[in-house]
Amino acid sequence: MVLTDMVMPRMSGLEFLEQAKRAYPRIEVAVMTGHGSVETAVQAMKLGAYDYIAKPFAPLDDLRLFLRRMADKVRLVEENLYLRERSETETSLHGIIGNSTGIQNVLRLISRLKDTRTPVLISGESGTGKELVARALHFRGTMASRPFVAVDCGSLVPTLIESELFGYEKGAFTGALRSKQGLLQSADTGTIFFDEVGELPLEMQAKLLRFLQEKEVRPVGSNLKVKVDVRIMAATNRDLDAEYQKGTFRKDLYFRLNVVTISLPPLRERRSDIPILAAFFLERLAPGRAVQLSGSAMKALLAYDWPGNVRELENCLERAVALGDQSIIEVNDLPNAIARAEVQAEPSAAQEFSGRDLRATDLEDIERATIARVFSQVNGDKALAGKMLGISRATLYRKLKRYHIGAREEPPESTTLQ
Repeated sequence: MVLTDMVMPRMSGLEFLEQAKRAYPRIEVAVMTGHGSVETAVQAMKLGAYDYIAKPFAPLDDLRLFLRRMADKVRLVEENLYLRERSETETSLHGIIGNSTGIQNVLRLISRLKDTRTPVLISGESGTGKELVARALHFRGTMASRPFVAVDCGSLVPTLIESELFGYEKGAFTGALRSKQGLLQSADTGTIFFDEVGELPLEMQAKLLRFLQEKEVRPVGSNLKVKVDVRIMAATNRDLDAEYQKGTFRKDLYFRLNVVTISLPPLRERRSDIPILAAFFLERLAPGRAVQLSGSAMKALLAYDWPGNVRELENCLERAVALGDQSIIEVNDLPNAIARAEVQAEPSAAQEFSGRDLRATDLEDIERATIARVFSQVNGDKALAGKMLGISRATLYRKLKRYHIGAREEPPESTTLQ
């Protein structure tokens, strides 16, 4: 914030305003005028000034109020910019990608739950995107402007979990040189997300349950309790239903967390999403370079089982972009385990699109969705679509006709792949 006079020895207020806005576009400049006319002040506002105030200030409180309003505008602009950047980072750049039935069901649940405070338990294997779902629930809803605090329960040191979650007072233990607010209190009015909640030891499960019941925290070393209002989300790659039956997870905590469950399918069960996921990651990893997968590389991705799920796919493509020729990713640019999947796969259309041991109806759904997506991506270019899918143009014609995708052209003579 700058408050400047209009008449000064070395340059006028208008000249200063122009130079200041050019050097610092987000700066707010207000002008004081006791000389000239209102037209000069209006000209200053046209050049980007916040406002003008006439001298002398009588009473001085007028100037204080003027500057306070200016400060409020600066604060509002900064907050809006921060929220927009955070929203883009959390949702747009790291969005939930896919057209498969499983992912569409997840997106429908997010749409229904994003504006509620209902506790949500997100289940799925490692790498399926559980934290993305939690962030989408928070940042796409009415709580987007409030805190979102993620707690990785698996990485917390057991002896420090309580002080991390509930905070501590100065001198509560050796090394506590000052008081520190806990993660639960940091999330007040927003969302707390417990990632891999199944990793919490039983003692901490009991303390977390007490917090959920009483909605208040007591920092370590303090006798005072602080009210905390947060929305609870949790994620796990374990079967908590089996865990509580074995006695390794508290049954009462399980039912507190498991009000609504969102189950994320592993990547091997949504293979039709692999082409669109690959395109999304390649654009992000090599923006504007139009890096593509060869047909055999795409077949390898479709044939592999992806134990690490979407995270493994992203890492695989990042490696391929770094090691490849920067335009086409070939099979030999992929990790050995994935490259071998393409070699081991039988050359049937079903296995080209699915990989292993799926029902015929599943194979058709995957094949149809994959062809439709790729055909749409290439804007109907059959030669390019066939290359991306790793099948001949004749086979592509037959598949387009069979699934009623695009033009209804008659295919050339060739042997039909089943």
